[in-house]
Order: sequence, then structure tokens, then C-alpha cells
Amino acid sequence: MPKKKWIQYGFIIAGAVNILGIPVFCKFFTNDYLTQVDPKTFSNISLFTIILWGLSYIAVARHYEKVPAISAVFAIEKFFYTGVWFYWLWNNFGDLSGIYDRDWITGFFYSVYGLNDFLFGIFFLYAFTVARKLTAGR
Repeated sequence: MPKKKWIQYGFIIAGAVNILGIPVFCKFFTNDYLTQVDPKTFSNISLFTIILWGLSYIAVARHYEKVPAISAVFAIEKFFYTGVWFYWLWNNFGDLSGIYDRDWITGFFYSVYGLNDFLFGIFFLYAFTVARKLTAGR
């Protein structure tokens, strides 16, 4: 599969993870516990915004190489959420088992969302470097 096509699929997958994952984890915006655990980061408004980020990834998928900076912005956004996750884990790791006991889906979300963001951050950084090379060759 050509590199450009593979990267386009990566944008679509990143978008789908946000668009489909958030409604699952927040139980279609009825999971008040998810927002109570970290209300500064995951209010219902910010959860909806994460879906909007997912739509933006998909919107750019076929044209990422024309605007390399957008991939850098996406990488920064993902690394920002990774940092927020590490900070939250540092301060709340001991509470995770209790969160799992109360609601396993919320516990799972708080256990993995930063890892997901980190991996997609690396992907977007890679897409940025590829797009920069493509635009430099023009």
C-alpha cells in the first residue's frame, strides 16, 4: 500500500476512534461518572469537542499533504492530552481500582485514553514529516 494511502487511512482511523469511542465511553452522554472523575478535562462539552476533533481528522485525510501544519497541530493536541493523562494518573492511580469497581467502562477509559492519544500523536507527527517532505519536493 502506498505511503500516502496508508496515512490517509490513519487519519480516518483516528477520527473514527474519537467519533465512535467517545459516545461509547460516555454512554451517549449519560455517564455522569466519567465527567465527575475529571470534570476539568471531560465535561460533556469537551467530550463533544473530542468528536469534533475526530471529524476534523477525517476532513483532512485526503489532503493532509497540502497543509502539513495541520498534522503538527493534531500531534500537539494529542500530546497535550497525553500529558493531561499522565498528570491525572500520577495523582489518581490509587483510585483506579475504585473507579473500575463503580463502573468498569469509566475505569478502562481512564486507564487507556492517554496511550491512545500518545500513539495517534506519533502518527500525526509522522504525517507531518511526510507532508513536509512532499511539499518541499514541489
